[in-house]
Amino acid sequence: MKKEFNMSAINQDETAAFRAAFLANDKQRALQRAVWKNGIKASAENEAAVVENTPLFSLDLATGKVANQKKSGRCWMFAALNTVRHQMTTNFQLKDFELSQNYTYFWDKYEKANYFYDNIIATAQEPVTSRKVAFLLATPQQDGGQWDMVVSLFKKYGMVPKTAMPETASSENSSELNATLNQLLRKQAITLRHLVANQASADDIDQHRQAFLQDVYNVLAMSLGLPPEHFDFEFRDTEGNFVHEKAMTPQAFFEKYGRMDFDDYVSIINAPTADKPFMQTYTVDMLGNVVDGKPVKYLNLPMSELKELALKQLQAGESVWFGCDVGQSSIRDKGIMAANAYDLNALFDVDFDMTKAQRLAYGESMMTHAMVLTGADLVDQVPTKWKVENSWGDKVGADGFFVMSDAWMDQYTYQIVVRKDLLSTQQQAALATEPKVLGPWDPMGALANN
Repeated sequence: MKKEFNMSAINQDETAAFRAAFLANDKQRALQRAVWKNGIKASAENEAAVVENTPLFSLDLATGKVANQKKSGRCWMFAALNTVRHQMTTNFQLKDFELSQNYTYFWDKYEKANYFYDNIIATAQEPVTSRKVAFLLATPQQDGGQWDMVVSLFKKYGMVPKTAMPETASSENSSELNATLNQLLRKQAITLRHLVANQASADDIDQHRQAFLQDVYNVLAMSLGLPPEHFDFEFRDTEGNFVHEKAMTPQAFFEKYGRMDFDDYVSIINAPTADKPFMQTYTVDMLGNVVDGKPVKYLNLPMSELKELALKQLQAGESVWFGCDVGQSSIRDKGIMAANAYDLNALFDVDFDMTKAQRLAYGESMMTHAMVLTGADLVDQVPTKWKVENSWGDKVGADGFFVMSDAWMDQYTYQIVVRKDLLSTQQQAALATEPKVLGPWDPMGALANN
């Protein structure tokens, strides 16, 4: 028999006792003054975390200047373009070079609109209060994304240098564009659901979809500019040689200069929750951007194996795209991510500790940001801290680079992307299995968007 619990209202005697206990604690009264004046994080900051995480690394890849996504949620896109850029600058001896984030951003928004239409049509017979429909309408599209999503964009649209499609006001500060697109998509969803409810023909629905997509294209073209179909690519390499490529297409540029076979790269996650056994693959329902693109697929591994794979790729001279919860225990201005960055337990005399699995299961943490691993500090071949290339410009951290302690990586890193050939035979066999489908709201379906 299910046990019944009575609701418990707060009574005034309890509150009076809590107040008296607080006033009687001289330590808490002293700390109150510090928090009142400086705020919670500044009062709880642990100087030992700063001392222990100096920006020096025994393994340190040359990557160039840090990019700046500004006031947008394109971190996943910047991180992916940075991994390509790292190889390009080495292969072609480029200096201070960037790929166009705005070009990839345009096509992502365009494809996400179409992906939304497909999901709205597929769920049109469910009430708007159903969990799936409510999930879709809560955020029809956004800036965030996943590795497999950006791969789909590269394969379909190629890429261009930043000079061919520079940033605009809406790409650098995306809140107005996102609000405008989401308003438009919700309005269009009303019509699509109405058509399905009235048993409209597939041709009629598709005609409406095309008209809606034209509207989206127009908004994007006005806000972000028209993606180039052809462009000239000019550069002078580090040895002084001048190169001028005329009338290149984005696909030709990608094939010649990108030089990454994205089919060789796989997503490894660490999700130590009871519902996700290790050595099994997973995908997420309704997660994607390109309808016929690369499906999201993860292999879940213990953290020790995830870190081993990341280190192998760094030692091979190649940076590593990774996803984490950047806001947790992170000192932004100093560029330090350390598990002991703040001591909230001592400050408030309250136990805030949770395991990684508990944080995932109870909504305290999920992947929020994507960056690039570019180095590590090894002691007896064991990493103690990792060098991280962020995309927040060069005014934070050490010229834009962050230091991530190994303990922080254990707790708050959820995904890396590595070459498939680095996996063991056993891991590759697990990767080949059919993925289990997770719900759209599963924490491993979170999009990196900080």
